[in-house]
Amino acid sequence: MIPKNTICLWYDNDAYGAATFYAETFPDSAVTRVTRAPGDYPSGKQGDVLTVEFTVFGIPCIGLNGGPAFKQSEAFSFQIATDDQAETDRYWNAIVGNDGQESGCGWCKDKWGLNWQITPRVLTRAYTGNDPAAAKRAFDAMMTMRKIDVAAIEAAVRG
Repeated sequence: MIPKNTICLWYDNDAYGAATFYAETFPDSAVTRVTRAPGDYPSGKQGDVLTVEFTVFGIPCIGLNGGPAFKQSEAFSFQIATDDQAETDRYWNAIVGNDGQESGCGWCKDKWGLNWQITPRVLTRAYTGNDPAAAKRAFDAMMTMRKIDVAAIEAAVRG
């Protein structure tokens, strides 16, 4: 059954590689269908992989091998809520360690250019909580980080 709403992600030519990586890296993720082009198209030939249907943490997605015309940007990212430093490290290291790139404040980019926010729940609770001073301390600490350090956020909250 085709979902009512699906995220379509544009890839140059390796939607299958990206989808397979996500399925192997994140729970509740899978490659569910590969569709080959029924004819030639601007960035491919008949029989090439055109689309890949997959899920990331249960979210339905379609990867489109659309060619080099459009690139991923920070305007779209997956935000992954983590429960502790070990989970934060596992996802961060999987993405960055697979030819990805670090960025600031818990953001990183996979080798296909897709952006990810690896966000410990303790950080979200801190900056959305009822203590404005603790929220500012946690936010200020986050602004100095690449991968989020859970212990440092907890220390910032305590003051």
